[in-house]
Amino acid sequence: MYEILSPAGNMEKLKTAVYFGASAVYFSGKSFGLRASAGNFSSEEIKEAVEFCHKHSVKAYVTVNIVAHNRDFDGLKEYLVSLEESKVDGIIVSDLGIMTFAKEYAPGLDIHVSTQANVTNKYTAKFYADMGAKRIVLAREMTLTEIKEIHEYLGDKVELEAFVHGAMCISYSGRCLLSNFLTNRDGNKGACVQACRWKYTINEVSRTNEKLPIMEDERGTYILNSKDLNMIEHLDDLVKAGVTSFKIEGRMKTSYYVATVTNAYKRALNDYLSKKEFNHKLLLELDKASNRGYTTGFYYKDKMDEKSERLDSSAPSQTYEYMAIVLESKKGEVSVEQRNNFKVGDTLEILSPGDSFNKSFIVKKMKNEKGEEVETAKIVQEKLILNCPFELHKGDILRKKVE
Repeated sequence: MYEILSPAGNMEKLKTAVYFGASAVYFSGKSFGLRASAGNFSSEEIKEAVEFCHKHSVKAYVTVNIVAHNRDFDGLKEYLVSLEESKVDGIIVSDLGIMTFAKEYAPGLDIHVSTQANVTNKYTAKFYADMGAKRIVLAREMTLTEIKEIHEYLGDKVELEAFVHGAMCISYSGRCLLSNFLTNRDGNKGACVQACRWKYTINEVSRTNEKLPIMEDERGTYILNSKDLNMIEHLDDLVKAGVTSFKIEGRMKTSYYVATVTNAYKRALNDYLSKKEFNHKLLLELDKASNRGYTTGFYYKDKMDEKSERLDSSAPSQTYEYMAIVLESKKGEVSVEQRNNFKVGDTLEILSPGDSFNKSFIVKKMKNEKGEEVETAKIVQEKLILNCPFELHKGDILRKKVE
């Protein structure tokens, strides 16, 4: 009934999301999606991805959510037909023209209305539901009270999806011209350069050479730089408001990010459904992945006023780094593939959907594939054998605290 919906910028990230507990994943083809710089999927890869997901009882949604101009409809009919033939579980659409094409040429596809469509009220939500949309991805500018009103107005006529974690766009539901204006890279076509993360100063028109004193520190100000969304300890409030799909942002993020965040939210949701108290250690878990500090966004804006901009820096930070991925585990040792430098004597922590989650061990011995002892894992993607007292599984991740 409830799903953790994880981002998949490429096949590796998709498989990572599935392994770490995603109920569904969303990704894009080579065209028509809003993350042009992600790895994305060819038509053959989409078919492979859907088959992999369905094999593991996970749903696969494809973004077709560009802000479309006339020329963008070239090839769209054939693309939608291919998605239907690939048995995609739903397409995420923001443009009414694209939605009309989908209904006409690929009627077997479930339609999810993208957050780019800016649904902020129950009447717009009803319009899309009446148009045949199965799900609405709500605008991020909504409060929980407003979401609850939509759910009460529409009941089970349409599913509600909401973002719970990840980068927040400073512009209304992501409809932004800043990147296009400054760099000629259109954020509404998937090519955003995240100009909102840049450092800015301000000048008065008649004093063009004088910087006005608005700086928070000597490095400047990041007045457009939002903190990341984090609703992991408020899933209960989202459920009460009528949300059934909890969406994680991050198709441009790393596999380690996808693994860490998916795993944390899956555990939080399972605890909630099992009527267990929220595990506050999961808040620390999310600090271990890339973030810009956290905010609850607009969800509680009708009750509280929380500063949501990060004014000191636009650079993300994290408390742990990805060291290696597990290939195979045997009694007392584990075979891994290196991702970052680590050495004998280091303490590694386990990221896993299983019972070994957050357990740690000291690397006492390390060998390469030739059986030679190695002191430092510094060769990119080198395969190594380490001592390990825990039973791990293929796909588990080893990480190290940032010094």
